Amino acid sequence: MNARTEVFNPADATVPPPARDEIALLAAARRVAAISAAHASAVDREARFPHEAFDAMRNERLLSAMIPRAFGGDGLELDAVARLCEALAQGCASAAMIYAMHQSQVACIVDHAADVAWQHDLLARIAGEQLLLASATSEETIGGNMRTSACAVDLVDGAFSIEKLAPTISYGAHADCILVTARRHPDAPPSDQVLIVAPRDTFTLERRGTWDTLGMRGTCSEGHRLTAQGIAEQILPAPFAKIADESMLPVSHTLWASVWIGIAGDAVNRAHQFFRNQARGKPGALPPSASRLVQAVTMHRMMQARLKASLQAVAEANAERVARQAIGSDQVDMPLGASIGLAADLNMLKIAISQSAFQIVQEALMICGMAGYKNDSDYSVGRHLRDLMSAPLMISNDRIELNTANLLLAQRTAVTGTN
Repeated sequence: MNARTEVFNPADATVPPPARDEIALLAAARRVAAISAAHASAVDREARFPHEAFDAMRNERLLSAMIPRAFGGDGLELDAVARLCEALAQGCASAAMIYAMHQSQVACIVDHAADVAWQHDLLARIAGEQLLLASATSEETIGGNMRTSACAVDLVDGAFSIEKLAPTISYGAHADCILVTARRHPDAPPSDQVLIVAPRDTFTLERRGTWDTLGMRGTCSEGHRLTAQGIAEQILPAPFAKIADESMLPVSHTLWASVWIGIAGDAVNRAHQFFRNQARGKPGALPPSASRLVQAVTMHRMMQARLKASLQAVAEANAERVARQAIGSDQVDMPLGASIGLAADLNMLKIAISQSAFQIVQEALMICGMAGYKNDSDYSVGRHLRDLMSAPLMISNDRIELNTANLLLAQRTAVTGTN
């Protein structure tokens, strides 16, 4: 997502560490996953932030994986970050989901900072200090529709203030920076939104709810009253609608899918090990769950292939946008038909993976039987099931299906066919 960001070196920047490739970062993610797995049960039981996982991520410098190398990051493309998320999810689902949400906010700044020096300096800070980014897009009066806001920016003489009542701000109390949606000005309609980048020293939070949930308990997504003050340069120049379409939606839906695939993958691995142990106990006879294991592995690989296709579509859309920008095209954005098609595809990706991942873990439970049902078993998949029950609710699948139906109604080209 970051190929179109221009090189910028703050005058006071220190020499950044050498950038790493995907292989090195994937190895780092697996080390983090091993640490987070050791604490995942405690994180789930206590509904607490996964401190150990994020201490490890900061030590491994994973929070800057997507930041361009010019700002001290590793410059990974979206498909590589997706593989990091999948690896992390096999250790602790909450830690991996927080990481995925962080990267979606990073992408918004990377892709839409334009030539704003304050935003560039922040990117260097995120890489140098391994800052954790969160978002506040929901609002008590408008629910989960992030494309509308009730609160508005009050901007006077280059300084702004804002107050937002958010029913959820995932890991907000633990974030170093929060990206906040709001109406452009008090007289703007609800859909005329901007995205404000608020570091810790510019916002305050007043908790207005608890987070005692069925799953994803470590994301600590309590409600808050958020107030922030700052300077105009903290407001990203692009309209939020453009940021959402080009960055937030593609990155969120693909990285969330990667996390769900990783959770399901860990459950399948547990079921596979249980199956092998059963087979060793009765040589010459396959356990009765043999067909279930085949189905689970097949479904998991199909999910990976589905995600790969969507990641490729996002990469192609970004490449086309960069090419248009490079030649100074009047139409920098994607053509309307292509934009509708990509949005529909990403919506269907979210729906498909959120449903399939849960089905796979149900198969794993049937393979492991009571060993998978017990919480104190090496083959337990109870936490996997509970965590994945959140998947259809993270932006309701019902809402997404209605939106996708409208997109398909507007799409004039065939919705199926050969590539």
